[in-house]
Amino acid sequence: MSDYFPPPPPEQPQPEHPAPVGASPPSPWAAPAAPPGKQRTGLIVTLAVGGGLVVAGAMVALVYALMDSVSDSIALPPERSDAPYSEPHDEEPYAEEPSYEEPAEPDAAGPPAEKDVTVTKCTRDSLIGWPHADLRIVNRSGSPAAYIVSITFVDADGTVVSEGVATTEEVAPGASVEVRAQGSGEVAAGTECRIAEVDRHAL
Repeated sequence: MSDYFPPPPPEQPQPEHPAPVGASPPSPWAAPAAPPGKQRTGLIVTLAVGGGLVVAGAMVALVYALMDSVSDSIALPPERSDAPYSEPHDEEPYAEEPSYEEPAEPDAAGPPAEKDVTVTKCTRDSLIGWPHADLRIVNRSGSPAAYIVSITFVDADGTVVSEGVATTEEVAPGASVEVRAQGSGEVAAGTECRIAEVDRHAL
């Protein structure tokens, strides 16, 4: 027996994944197949993106449905009615409180104040020629009063040549007082005294 052995045949590269039965053998010019790890990563990214889109769509639909339900639940304010207001029938009608009027006070004004004043004397001073009027005042009202009497002095033509005022303190009802209204400035003889105004102030 000879010690010579023929050399072993060269090793042939083995495909990582056996080709399915009936498939054509891979082309020597085809791109190498992607590693299994990269294929799984792409699949996970695709599923994650798709799932996110689905969740977002579901959230949008949920919010839209909630807004519709809220808008339906809001009640519109009642329309304004032109009918007059009427109280509920179960309430008692409003009873107005009786009004009490104060009794009228007796009329204490009496006759017009001008009727209370009388000119008893109208003259001019013989030395300086100034006029004056002596007055008698009777309180014909029903209450105490004070008086302010205005007197005008007029000449023969009716022209006012001077004026005077007489005042009193409290005059009791029915009582009388005498006062003088003094004019100023020299006037001619024959000047007349006239009552211009009488103010009677009840006290």
